[in-house]
Amino acid sequence: MSDPLLRLTPAHGLVAACHPGPTLAVTALVTALAAGSGRSIAACVGVALAVLAGQLSVGWCNDAVDAARDVATGQRGKPIALGLVSVRAVGVAAAVALVLCVPLSLLSGLPAAVAHLTAVAVAWAYNLGVKATVLSWMPYTVAFGMVPVFIAAGLPGSPWPAWWAVSAAALLGFGAHLANVLPDIDADLATGVCGLPQRLGARRVRALAPVPLLLAAALLVLAPPGSPGPPGWTALAAASILTAASWTFGARRPRAPFVTAIAVAAVGVALLLARGAGV
Repeated sequence: MSDPLLRLTPAHGLVAACHPGPTLAVTALVTALAAGSGRSIAACVGVALAVLAGQLSVGWCNDAVDAARDVATGQRGKPIALGLVSVRAVGVAAAVALVLCVPLSLLSGLPAAVAHLTAVAVAWAYNLGVKATVLSWMPYTVAFGMVPVFIAAGLPGSPWPAWWAVSAAALLGFGAHLANVLPDIDADLATGVCGLPQRLGARRVRALAPVPLLLAAALLVLAPPGSPGPPGWTALAAASILTAASWTFGARRPRAPFVTAIAVAAVGVALLLARGAGV
């Protein structure tokens, strides 16, 4: 049976190269946080556009930089490796999205823009080489940790977010890094990429990845002032079930831990919105 991607046009290939699933998920979750913080509809649209531009730039940058490795390891799900779209086209798209991200981020004000552009910058640094070092976890941790800062800094007075919100977001980033790399550890090692997950090995990463996700959920439930109440305990139970599923199915479905990371992040956002707790 032929690969469905082979029937796509270059335009479809460009869309596929941006990592559309994570791009849309991150954009939706951050926009939901902005809405829950009390921003106006116009401000939320600005947040959505800025985050979308940033995520598009990061996704395209990743595929452009990894093109040679994807070809060498026979990555069948990568549009560049399949010849659907050129490295140049994806690289240009990444650069354009990055340029657009700057004015779109400034729509939220300078302090918020600095926070968001810092997150985008460390994500680019990951793509451009940090991913192959023992510090591969740092860009994910910093970028996710900047999300509450970006949201809070766009409010009147640019307040600093709660410590537990930043800590939980950073933990989610660390867990997301481990989970995202897990399916590609063998291919990465074969092409000289030796970040923290590759050094730990697939078995250890599979066991470790759900832990920071569960810790993040626990922080979001237990650290804010006041009783968690039914929504909080329900959210913590949901996060526990998701992490248990990641441990159970991770060996058979390598993408399961990353899906779990997105799901736990969604649980956290839903909890914040339900409790009305600002970041």
